[in-house]
Amino acid sequence: MSQQESSLTEVATRFLATLSPELRQESQQELNRFVRWCGGDRSVAEFSAQEIADYAEGLGSGAAAAKRLEPVKNFLSYAKKEGLTKANLGVHLRSGSGSVKKGAQSKRKTGGATLVTLTSQGYAALESELSSLKGERPRLAQELQQAAADKDFRENAPLEATKERQGQIEARIRDLEAALKAATVLDEMALDTLEVGIGCNITLRHLDSGEEMRCTLVNPSEADPTLGKLSVASPTGKALFGRRRGEVIEVAAPIGTLHYRIEEIKR
Repeated sequence: MSQQESSLTEVATRFLATLSPELRQESQQELNRFVRWCGGDRSVAEFSAQEIADYAEGLGSGAAAAKRLEPVKNFLSYAKKEGLTKANLGVHLRSGSGSVKKGAQSKRKTGGATLVTLTSQGYAALESELSSLKGERPRLAQELQQAAADKDFRENAPLEATKERQGQIEARIRDLEAALKAATVLDEMALDTLEVGIGCNITLRHLDSGEEMRCTLVNPSEADPTLGKLSVASPTGKALFGRRRGEVIEVAAPIGTLHYRIEEIKR
């Protein structure tokens, strides 16, 4: 097999070997998850922009999702640098960029505003993140003042870096404030467990392996697969929404079509 036809597993192993021991340890778990999702035997050259976007969509949105995507983004940049892909597919790793299928009720329009349904835990998490980001404002203001004291603005890297960080934080604060203002908190006690919806706890069984999987269907802003919180905008979330116990769903993945049976739906 030529270098251009190297499997995803082989290229990922070579990439990890280029990292420092500390960075390798930080990156390995997320990169392994990406390899499993895509299929480790596939050639890196086969990947499409849509597949990469679908993977990012499944991780949800927010700072946590962006952090988890960083090792994968670095890996895809490496693949392009090594000539294994024609373009840097990492640009398509935008967390929470997917849309919910028609009929899903996680978002709805009212008077021009988009209302988002969140679980109580999700709403509290957004409030906590907003409070934390606002708490960074005084420190950033002080850092800007100190960096601006350097009169040579032509090569003032600390000033530019602090300005960029400040801009990112202010943009995120605006997003969080808008989301919280438009959000409705799910009444979890009133959930209908006949059909899968946001806030439901679902038990699935993989029909080929028999493996059981449990997850909670949530709005993309709450998604965290490490905690079993599955985005309604992810491929699996879209396939699950509105389905009933005993039904079999099909989930398209790069490795092939996966089949799951819905074993249980609970609050």
